[in-house]
Amino acid sequence: MKSSLGQYCINVTDLERSIRFYEDGLGLEVHSRTDVSETCKEAILWCPDEGAKLQLAHHLDREGPIDHGNAFWKLYVDTDDCKGLHAKALAAGAKSTMEPTPLDKWPVTIAFVEDPDGYAIEIVEYNQS
Repeated sequence: MKSSLGQYCINVTDLERSIRFYEDGLGLEVHSRTDVSETCKEAILWCPDEGAKLQLAHHLDREGPIDHGNAFWKLYVDTDDCKGLHAKALAAGAKSTMEPTPLDKWPVTIAFVEDPDGYAIEIVEYNQS
């Protein structure tokens, strides 16, 4: 039996703003859009070469900021240029919570940003040995 993860879905407060952020800031592309119901619109973004998908859901009957609770921690975005993608995310409106930093414990350079709804995104560059 084979299994794989298809996509992740997160709630957002402004679908168009979030789409712009993930397109302009992280280089994802819109795969599809769906009006699920009168109270919910969704968009699926992806990395065509990788197949990974992120679904954004805007529940029109909810107001105010997203309640993140304590179950979800962060999204990972792999890149070959942590510093460059971090700068691109900031230019698209992200808030930096950690500048690009090489880690001694693992062969990676990482940075953290928050998207417009406050979701933590870890930008990861695997260092060549």
